[in-house]
Amino acid sequence: MGITSVIAIYALVWVMTAFVSLPFGIKTHDEAGIPKVPGQADSAPANFRPGKLMVRATLIAAVLTSLYVMNFHYGWIGVDALNVFGEPPATDANYSRSR
Repeated sequence: MGITSVIAIYALVWVMTAFVSLPFGIKTHDEAGIPKVPGQADSAPANFRPGKLMVRATLIAAVLTSLYVMNFHYGWIGVDALNVFGEPPATDANYSRSR
């Protein structure tokens, strides 16, 4: 796996991690006890901190990407381990061959 592939995978994992972690720790103005600005949406966050979100996403994405790359390199979990449904059922072509 090349370095450009690792960077692309890291970028994808970072964006997904950032979007998943967006709602955690956010409070509305009603929950925080802060008065609202006239015309403000009721669901607008009162304590949004993009720097904290970016640090959190960076750390989690680095761990997940390193686990993915190490699994790719060492082959801990393969496609066979992910086959939860077992072998596919026999079709007519397989049935006629077995006779």
